[in-house]
Amino acid sequence: MAKLKITLTRSLIGRPEDQRATVRALGLRKTNSSVIQDDTPVIRGMIRKVAHLVTVEEVQE
Repeated sequence: MAKLKITLTRSLIGRPEDQRATVRALGLRKTNSSVIQDDTPVIRGMIRKVAHLVTVEEVQE
């Protein structure tokens, strides 16, 4: 299964609570922090919701 490296590139200041909750659910805390997640439809949907705040790269296992 493919993996995704998700990096929070924009601040959460002034963002709606649902976007903040989505970023927290992805496992991101601070700006420029990164996490590795499995490439699943659930994760893809979360990324789509906050696409303007994050960058995504595919990584090899």
